[in-house]
Amino acid sequence: MKDTEVKAIRPSLSPGTSTIFVEPEVEEGVIIKNANSDAAEPDIDPRITFSKQPASSKEKEVELNVKEGITEVDIDHDGPQPLEPLYIDFEPGDPRNPINFSRSKKWAITALACFSTLLASSNASTYTLGFDSMIIDLNCTEFQATIGLSLYTLGFGVVPLVTASFSEEIGRQPLYYISASGVLLMYIGIALAHNIQTVLISRFIQGAFASTWATMVGGTIADIWQTHERGLPMSLFSVAAIGGSGFGPLYAGWIQMNPRLQWRWIQWIQMIITGFYLVLVPLISRETRSSIILTRIARRMRQKTGNPRYRARVEDERAKLSTLIWVSCTRPILLLTTEPIVASFSLWIGFVWGVFFCMIESIGSVFKTLHGFNTGQVGTVFVTFMIGTLFGFCTNFFQERLYRKNYPNRGPEARLYYACGAAILVPCGMFIYAWSTFTDVPWIALTIGITIFVHGTFIIYLAVFTYLADCYGPFASSALAGQSLCRNIAATAFPLFTQQMYAEMSYKWANTMFGCIACLLMPIPFILFFYGPRIRARSKFSRVVMQTLEESQKK
Repeated sequence: MKDTEVKAIRPSLSPGTSTIFVEPEVEEGVIIKNANSDAAEPDIDPRITFSKQPASSKEKEVELNVKEGITEVDIDHDGPQPLEPLYIDFEPGDPRNPINFSRSKKWAITALACFSTLLASSNASTYTLGFDSMIIDLNCTEFQATIGLSLYTLGFGVVPLVTASFSEEIGRQPLYYISASGVLLMYIGIALAHNIQTVLISRFIQGAFASTWATMVGGTIADIWQTHERGLPMSLFSVAAIGGSGFGPLYAGWIQMNPRLQWRWIQWIQMIITGFYLVLVPLISRETRSSIILTRIARRMRQKTGNPRYRARVEDERAKLSTLIWVSCTRPILLLTTEPIVASFSLWIGFVWGVFFCMIESIGSVFKTLHGFNTGQVGTVFVTFMIGTLFGFCTNFFQERLYRKNYPNRGPEARLYYACGAAILVPCGMFIYAWSTFTDVPWIALTIGITIFVHGTFIIYLAVFTYLADCYGPFASSALAGQSLCRNIAATAFPLFTQQMYAEMSYKWANTMFGCIACLLMPIPFILFFYGPRIRARSKFSRVVMQTLEESQKK
């Protein structure tokens, strides 16, 4: 579209009106939509309404006559009529629109975002490898050290309910900077700590900052990839989230064994890696939230032309930050308590995630007690997390093929084929792990059980993100925040009773109990697979998404 300039503003000769001549200056790649056009920001809570001031009966109806780029607006003599805003939007194919980024740029942004998730997940497991020297150095108990693991996951679960709304105001890219800086500073606080209290406070704050790396990456992927393209990027995100828990211990265990390094150098090395990531952010990362980019373009156009009518629709339809925070905190709870799909999936992934963190905390004691492993060898055992994740990543290609083939008939439930298989894998892995805890059973049997369990956990984790995203569309962020809250609260609580539970029940019976509970939860994906459409039809939130999809298909 050709750029023009503001030509003139002059009174007309008519005694009752003024005539404003405006020739809009529009940036290349941007199109103009009026206030009645369909360009609303989709992620709006149905509990929030935007009221518009009714026009006075004395006010004259505004007519826009566009002739050769000149817009003529009549204003009532009794008082100026507020001019209708000119909402800007991207033209099809505009390279500034994140969905139109080149594939190389999309993959670079995706890789960096997944790297941040890997750092966040590895930080949980590497911390536990330094317990032996930390307990001696800080004169604390093992239980006090374990609280640091729980507080980290507590920050993951609770803080995003408040901070998630800030991406609406400032965009995603600044949050990546803030998160990396905060995590890096907390590494310094932990490494220089002289008491366990400083470690615990720093761990909670660190988890709060690192939560962005886990919660916002899914949104970043959704910003730049079309729906049918998100399978592989989301798989890589899940690989980083779960496989990352096995990546850090591979080197952390051997650092702990060096008497000149130990637990403090685990933190220093993690800090160095985070610093490397922080250097990459300005080089690779770009703002991916389209509404923020449009807001910046509209602001630039207003400054350039002096015309206040140029606006991004989100500027008028976005609620105040306080309202967004309130919605962000309450809507996940609302979905958890009123939506059977969210509640059941959250219960399932919450239990599995709690056991996952129990395993992270207990692997050291199991292998040291039964097979005499040293700390470095225990860290190497965590390679099973990466192997199980790799199996899950490979099997997801078959799940994606089934999804594309059966989605027209089954809808979102086509995401659940392998989730049904994972419901069987998880208890199988737990039973193998439980009944291999004897000194005369080779240690390899324990690692097989761990690998099977992690394989099933990966499939469930990925199914939660993809299935809830399909079911709840623009409300998916809140549905995922609800399951994330359950998942991380379980991860907070389970490690706190792991050692006491094993001491009272033994490894065999404690893990058998976990396997039995997993069997009780096994029907969840099967029920959703067969009865999901009926359940969604009764859902207030999911029904809105279904109706919107049906209307778009009719068009």
